[in-house]
Amino acid sequence: MKVIKEPAEVRKTVNRVRNSGRSIGVVPTMGALHKAHRSLMSRARAENDFLIVTIFVNPTQFGPGEDYSSYPHNFKEDKEICSRDNVDVIFVPDKDDIYLQGHATTVNVTGGLTDYMCAKYRPGHYSGVATIVAKLLNIIKPHRAYFGQKDYQQFRVIERMTVDLNMNTEIVMCPIVREQDGLAVSSRNRYLTKAQRRSAPYIYKGLKEAALRIKAGEAVESKYIYEFIMDKIPEAKIDYAGVFDAKKLTPVSNIKNDVVIAAAVWVGKARLIDNVVVKTGEKQWRVS
Repeated sequence: MKVIKEPAEVRKTVNRVRNSGRSIGVVPTMGALHKAHRSLMSRARAENDFLIVTIFVNPTQFGPGEDYSSYPHNFKEDKEICSRDNVDVIFVPDKDDIYLQGHATTVNVTGGLTDYMCAKYRPGHYSGVATIVAKLLNIIKPHRAYFGQKDYQQFRVIERMTVDLNMNTEIVMCPIVREQDGLAVSSRNRYLTKAQRRSAPYIYKGLKEAALRIKAGEAVESKYIYEFIMDKIPEAKIDYAGVFDAKKLTPVSNIKNDVVIAAAVWVGKARLIDNVVVKTGEKQWRVS
């Protein structure tokens, strides 16, 4: 396994791999790797000949007052995880090599994809996400890039961007990895106190209950999800909780197509996001 910092060196490496006829998979991360990242790496390893994991805490996707300066870093542990999971290259660029002096270009995905959900509460966040992912895909030019379902909006934004910019990379969404009690695995779970950690799984339980009601033919309003979560986690502050079109990410009330039931909830210092996808056209279905 190699650790590479220079974009030029990564380009040389992937060019050799691509010219040899091998496929390249990439897992973009901000480090602090955990078992959800490892699930992405496992999928990418199984579907590609060569695996690159990127580690870069991207400053442009953090807003004022967010946790950029305190975002967890432990490259030694990250490197050990990547080595155990048979990663070929860890790409760890410096900020100045990604955002060159005089940097003046950003990528914005507009329309419903960035009008609701997290985009409404984190202005500029998905512009930062789209810009850094565009840069990484342009440097590496992988055959496939892997993202988790937990940030469903991120996946849809990146998917749209690659289509609109004619990028020849398949964007693959992998299932949410959960703890035994249902809490979605996240680097930010470490901000929870013991008491908060016990109550946090009710976010998923509320979304899942809403999904079951939808499949039973009931009309589910955002108010129901809000009340379920607040009843179980009185200290919570809810940015949003609702039912959205699974592709357009616009709010829906009359459900005809697949939907994503999603929420962003502050529990103490941790902003937790989660979602459940309901495929309305399936006779046999599962909450994902």
